[in-house]
Amino acid sequence: MDKANERASGLLGRLSGFMRSCLFKVLCMGPIPTHFSFIMDGNRRYAKKMDMGEGAGHRAGFFALVSVLKYCYEVGVKYISVYAFSIDNFKRRPEEVKTIMDLILEKTEGLLEEGSIADQYGVRVYFVGNLKLLSEQVRVAAEKVMEATAHNTRCVLLICIAYTSCDEIVNSVRECCKDKMEEIEDEEGDDGRVVNEHSAIQLVDIEKHMYMGVAPDPDILLRSSGEKRLSNYQLWQTTHCTLYSPTALWPEISLLHVVWGILKFQRSYAYFEKKKKML
Repeated sequence: MDKANERASGLLGRLSGFMRSCLFKVLCMGPIPTHFSFIMDGNRRYAKKMDMGEGAGHRAGFFALVSVLKYCYEVGVKYISVYAFSIDNFKRRPEEVKTIMDLILEKTEGLLEEGSIADQYGVRVYFVGNLKLLSEQVRVAAEKVMEATAHNTRCVLLICIAYTSCDEIVNSVRECCKDKMEEIEDEEGDDGRVVNEHSAIQLVDIEKHMYMGVAPDPDILLRSSGEKRLSNYQLWQTTHCTLYSPTALWPEISLLHVVWGILKFQRSYAYFEKKKKML
């Protein structure tokens, strides 16, 4: 009986994979987003809805994330970014923060294992944000993963942790000031004026120092749970970006939502491309 169930399960898995492959081939007839960004909202509400213990909603959310990553990589999305933990989330109850950080540490260390999604799909992983705010254990694990995946080139995963856009922008301006200080001082004339106008901070300088500077701006941003707020996430990068807010909580996000998001991107693609050319 067990062998029969295994064969049936294997057959259904292969059939599901075949149908998904056919669906993705149809989707690829149109433009595919280069960068798909996600705000993973609703883990706690899902746990409450399903009467689960503390942290169980975030664990369920992790399994949803793995599925979403597979779908995106299979359809040809090059960059994926996820809002894993905001700086503001540190204000939550210490017990909840510890539970989430323990899960992040566990799953981060799992990325180093053979057979992980990073290994299967050749994913380069970046941890993006003010990493100094993390515990040493989590920060060291993140650094090991970034180093271990540095030579992967097929896909890129950006995990935004200890991140907010305000902090990103302030940090970028601060770094620009540091870079420019010597240059400005060297180019001051006898009257104290800057001789070379290029010594002033330019837009390109700020963007170079952004945490998200390792990836192109997102083409589509999906926020689960029906919320239509960016919550201090990628404010600088989402000027020309399709926004999609399905009502499903994050652990409920499925292949259907990824496909529908790509279709929404394709429908608005011509409009956003036209807007970009007008800049």
